[in-house]
Amino acid sequence: MADNDTTRAQQRAELHKAIWAIANDVRGAVDGWDFKMYVLGFLFYRFISEDLAAYIDEGEREAGDAGFSYAAMSDEDAEAAREGIVEEKGYFMLPSELFANVAARCDKDPDLNETVKAVFDHIEGSSVGTPSEKSFRGLFDDIDLNSSKLGNGVSERNARIVKIIKGIAGLDFGDIADAKIDLFGDAYEYLMNMYASNAGRSGGEFFTPQEVSDLLARIVIGDRMSVNKVYDPACGSGSLLLKFAKRLGQDNVRRGFFGQEINLTTYNLARINMFLHKVNFDKFDIALGDTLLEPKHWDDEPFDAIVSNPPYSVKWPGDEDPTLINDPRFAPAGVLAPKSKADLAFTMHMLSWLSADGKAAIVEFPGVLYRGGAEQKIRRYLVDNNFVEAVIQLPANLFFGVGIATCIIVLSKGKADDKVLFVDASEEFSHVGNKNVLMPENVQKIYDAVHDRSEEEHFSKLVGIDEVGGENDYNLSVGTYVERRDTREVIDIAELNERIRGIVAREQELREQIDAIVADLEA
Repeated sequence: MADNDTTRAQQRAELHKAIWAIANDVRGAVDGWDFKMYVLGFLFYRFISEDLAAYIDEGEREAGDAGFSYAAMSDEDAEAAREGIVEEKGYFMLPSELFANVAARCDKDPDLNETVKAVFDHIEGSSVGTPSEKSFRGLFDDIDLNSSKLGNGVSERNARIVKIIKGIAGLDFGDIADAKIDLFGDAYEYLMNMYASNAGRSGGEFFTPQEVSDLLARIVIGDRMSVNKVYDPACGSGSLLLKFAKRLGQDNVRRGFFGQEINLTTYNLARINMFLHKVNFDKFDIALGDTLLEPKHWDDEPFDAIVSNPPYSVKWPGDEDPTLINDPRFAPAGVLAPKSKADLAFTMHMLSWLSADGKAAIVEFPGVLYRGGAEQKIRRYLVDNNFVEAVIQLPANLFFGVGIATCIIVLSKGKADDKVLFVDASEEFSHVGNKNVLMPENVQKIYDAVHDRSEEEHFSKLVGIDEVGGENDYNLSVGTYVERRDTREVIDIAELNERIRGIVAREQELREQIDAIVADLEA
């Protein structure tokens, strides 16, 4: 088993190396961040083509046609199956539109950009008027096949598209369907990670490092073997939501994955990411829009698992909009988050939509733990009502484009005690490349402390809510409660004084010698 795991890891590493080489090669002089949707989009196109063909082939072979191949079928014959396939898969593609068939003739097609655009339009169009429409609508909008980013003229653009298609067609995702699915989704995550790490701050806005995602999911899951619904109100590329599928198995997220994202490109990335991880259209609902002002999932809340890495200190209307203080999500605190810092508005939103026995783990900007004014009043509401289960100080430089040390706030409406666990994990990392990274042992140590609500000197401490409120004025900074280990050198004062006396005596001796020399010279 160990040998098989090693082989799979090596194959995966080789695949990642190859796919990143393609991504860099085909973009030419175009910035990688601007070019990402072309590579990611065509990877997705290959996946849904192969997934659909494999689904149809399997059905026909089970029915007795051992040599059936959807890819070799005529478009006319395939049309008869359109309605049933859309009902099951949410979309339809003609055999001629499959990635493999387009790839086989791509370098001979003078109108390739229009051919591919038509395929993408047909995929989206096949879902119109069906339950899957919202999952496919606008999915390929960010792949502009007439963009100057691809080249200055049609021939130059087509040459770039051929390069992308041939490169992705040459990647080996294996022959076994299950392994192929894992590899497609994993390759997509890898590509997004690489694009984010090379894009600096803009990358950090849509992608949470995998090890942080894993920690958040583990904290929220705890001992549960399944959850009802998972929610992320600022879902980015959807990686946090998908950790639950990996941890529990997709079937054990019983009613699916819910998220909202304000950025159109990232919203499309999240939906594509769901499909690539084999989450069917009827098991996820990713919405586009401003969660604070236009939340899209009123009919789906409450959620028993919420994870999020919302944007840090973004602006929002706050008290400029008099209707917001009456919003049931924000009203309980009696005050709104500051207009220049919406962090705790996201926190209140998540708490409001958390089920009675649910749990939320939220990455926060550290200022929310100690700033005064409206934010202090919101913390008072959270602490006095015993909603804060834990506060975790993370290491600095974990996130792309964010050098500061962030933190995690864990919320629960069903705590068994009236204490807050403070965890100082600021030293729990290894330095990899130019980033700090939570290693598996770091994640395990943090998780164990939160799960067991255990105390360890210089690492974790349980503090009563009365002490947090009364004595510390609702300051939730971990450093207020967990004393850092003193790593300064221990100095023996007696020995130091003896050394100083020796130095002074030697200095006096040297002065006397110098005075004697000067006296001889003047004589």
